Amino acid sequence: MTEPPATVAPLALPPDLVASLVLLRHAQSVWLAEGRFQGQADTPLSALGQRQAELAGVRLADPWAPPRLPVPPGDPVVIVHSPLARTVQTAAAVAAAIVARGRPAPPLVPEPGFREIGQGAWEGLLQRDVEAGWPEEIAGWRRDPVRTFAPGGESLVEVDRRVRAALSGVIDRLARASWTAGTAADASAVAGSPAPATPSFYDPHAGPWTLLVGHDGAFKVALLALLGLPLDRFWTFTQATTGIAVLDIRNGRAVLRAWNRTEHLAPLEIEAGEAARRAEDEAAARSRGGAL
Repeated sequence: MTEPPATVAPLALPPDLVASLVLLRHAQSVWLAEGRFQGQADTPLSALGQRQAELAGVRLADPWAPPRLPVPPGDPVVIVHSPLARTVQTAAAVAAAIVARGRPAPPLVPEPGFREIGQGAWEGLLQRDVEAGWPEEIAGWRRDPVRTFAPGGESLVEVDRRVRAALSGVIDRLARASWTAGTAADASAVAGSPAPATPSFYDPHAGPWTLLVGHDGAFKVALLALLGLPLDRFWTFTQATTGIAVLDIRNGRAVLRAWNRTEHLAPLEIEAGEAARRAEDEAAARSRGGAL
């Protein structure tokens, strides 16, 4: 299935807005662990995914802990998430981690515009089954995703339209939060306390920030819109499960400060390595004892 590519235009950003967007991909789901196409199917987190979400929550509840994430101080003004279960659970884990530190949870706001790309007939199928049943279509999707997409699924042009609308709503809310913060700073200065210095374009630690919890495909499209890149660059960005990206908004444009940060998952790698070593030691002990 094909559709002509959309005209590329950067997402309009307020020229005076100083803020940050943090993009968190959801944790591993049951279908992702099984190697199935998910799309908009509502699949929950796997056991490993629940651990990933908890670790991501701890990371985002204390983003200035080393190695520091380039986000402004304080908590996100809001956590906007796709309404699908895997993103709802991941967003809830971040809110719970913030509450565990004695702070109020930011509002959790579902946004249908950030749902994953609909994969139509492929949803629920293993990769090998899709390759066997639709060899030309899947090859086209990987080679030219603007013109080729899953039977019964969404085109990137359609996804771009809804993602841009959702981003515009998020930016509007950030702008209102920024204005409120500025008003509070002015009032503080009038009362005798100095107002914060005006942040420079290169200062990554200023203004409010919002957390978006979503999906790899939808976030690919969001990044292209924010950075003013054409849709045919879709495969340029890939985000791991619970990978964290940070974009600053300055002077009417977005700057990518961090991409696919996953250091919070290090405990899982350590645990996996320790489990592998224990298995090797047990196998060696059985061998020495003559057990088969």
